[in-house]
Amino acid sequence: MNYFHIHRQLAIFLVDLFSITLAWVGAYLLRFNLGEIPINFVSGMLFTLPIVLITQTAVNYTFGLHRGSWRFCSMNDLVKIIKVAIVGLLLTIVLLFLTAKTPLAPRSVPFIYSVLLILFLGGSRFFYRQLRERQKVATIQQKVLIIGAGSAGEGLARDLLRNSRAGYYPVAFVDDHPNKIGREIHSLKVYGNLSEIPSIVKRLNIDLLIIAMPSASAAEMQRIVQYCEETKLPFRTVPSVSDLASGRLSLDSLQNVSLEDLLGREQVNLDWKNIATCVHDQVVLVSGGAGSIGAELCRQIARFSPKLLLIADNSEFSLYSIDMELSTKEGLAYIPLLLDVNDREAVQRVMQMHRPSIVFHAAAYKQVPMLEKQIRCAMRNNILGTQVLAEESVKVKVTKFIMVSTDKAVRPTNVLGATKRVAEIFCQNFNRFNTTQFITVRFGNVLGSAGSVVPLFKKQLKNGGPITVTHPEVTRYFMTIVEAAQLILQATSLGKGGEIFVLDMGRPVKIQYLAEQMIQLAGKKVGKDIDIIYTGLRPGEKLHEELFHESEALLPTTYSKISLAQAIDIDWDDLQNQMNAIREACASFDEVSLLAILKSLVPEYSSWVNKELTDESS
Repeated sequence: MNYFHIHRQLAIFLVDLFSITLAWVGAYLLRFNLGEIPINFVSGMLFTLPIVLITQTAVNYTFGLHRGSWRFCSMNDLVKIIKVAIVGLLLTIVLLFLTAKTPLAPRSVPFIYSVLLILFLGGSRFFYRQLRERQKVATIQQKVLIIGAGSAGEGLARDLLRNSRAGYYPVAFVDDHPNKIGREIHSLKVYGNLSEIPSIVKRLNIDLLIIAMPSASAAEMQRIVQYCEETKLPFRTVPSVSDLASGRLSLDSLQNVSLEDLLGREQVNLDWKNIATCVHDQVVLVSGGAGSIGAELCRQIARFSPKLLLIADNSEFSLYSIDMELSTKEGLAYIPLLLDVNDREAVQRVMQMHRPSIVFHAAAYKQVPMLEKQIRCAMRNNILGTQVLAEESVKVKVTKFIMVSTDKAVRPTNVLGATKRVAEIFCQNFNRFNTTQFITVRFGNVLGSAGSVVPLFKKQLKNGGPITVTHPEVTRYFMTIVEAAQLILQATSLGKGGEIFVLDMGRPVKIQYLAEQMIQLAGKKVGKDIDIIYTGLRPGEKLHEELFHESEALLPTTYSKISLAQAIDIDWDDLQNQMNAIREACASFDEVSLLAILKSLVPEYSSWVNKELTDESS
């Protein structure tokens, strides 16, 4: 026990001793209406005071009242004080009855004493806490306005008030709930609604805004950020709803507002039980397992303790990266595999050796402008690679084969979309002739995925701009990588074979808005610090993506965020002939024939590459 601790304990002991004395003497004074106390009761008061002091001090020590920190005095401490007062009262009454032949105190005195004791013991502690907090406010440089007076805001305020080293001090709340406005939480007033943030900031001389609304929708978050940006002050947010489960939200858990906060949707609530049943203790293969979606699928699958996780990818460095990450997960059995899905012999060997029961096919080339001039590579990888993996899966009786597709497969205007549409058609129709359940999951852009617009914008921001946007009206659907992977797993548990599941992507987002938000979140101003320039749509791009074709009657499923697009059957023999023709054209590098086959299999496909290749052949 150090020197400071000894002095602290002694100070608490002396203050409590004084409180007990004051309560006992005060009880006599109140009993006689603050008038003169009869001499016989004065003698009784002095005689019984040592008994009360010893008894109450022993009770206080037994309940550990001296161990509480006065700086953080709370309702729990008040409950403890009430307990020691009641127990002390009962013991005092018993001891007075046993030691005195004649009444030494009026019968009401012990009861008045217990009430006064609660007031004095509790009052001294709460007074000290308020004094320390006022001293702390005087030295604090950063005053915090908490946006949201719910459980997250309350928890954050409590932790910041207790953390004297944080360098921040909460002074007020704002909240849109009319019943909360005007109320006090931890002595902090809820001053007004969100629209009043700019005026409240000026009135209270706020230095930092903290958004404590982890369940806010994207639309709500956009509105809040708009108000915060008007103040020209820094603002931060609590991470997510899941952090509330820890019961503690502190300054360490705060983060900058992210694109996921602005563009994301409500938290995904999944049927984890069915997903676990589907994956647990199974041999699972993920092709493209080191890519953005594939790697996140591996992370999610690892949660359910598969018997063996096979991570297949043709990128050595990406495979190395996911290998290093998963190597820290204790008890996870996995094998990283350098594998090209077009290498039938290698695929066959992996399938025969490990015999997976579930295959997630996420391997694909996906860069739209690049693939417009690489039609052979696109068709070989995205179409023939899917065929190889699907056929070898059937041979080892894989239970479920899940193909990851894209919204660009709907009325495609580019090689990527058209090749993914052919892969969808093949899997849908191949399902009719096999026990393996072929399931397709289709969704839009994923925030932060490799080669997507967000990393590009970040790089351009780092270089000082400008940010390049193809067209001021271009829109895209977005979801987070985690949400995409989780919904793929959910669709896997729902699928019975032959379906195309369409994930709910929410509302499409203007790429211009995305660029503006990234600039603002970086603390820059559009047009002043960073310019946005428009470069025009690139080959194969369209203004607005779609998630399903009008001929695919969209049906609901038992899960609200997943819809079902009805499959379209085509002649299997003709499809087989076309697949063989693709293989032959790839072998001979006949890109004109490849384009013709692609147009035949996907009649709605139209692309600028069509005219360019036709011109080259003439």
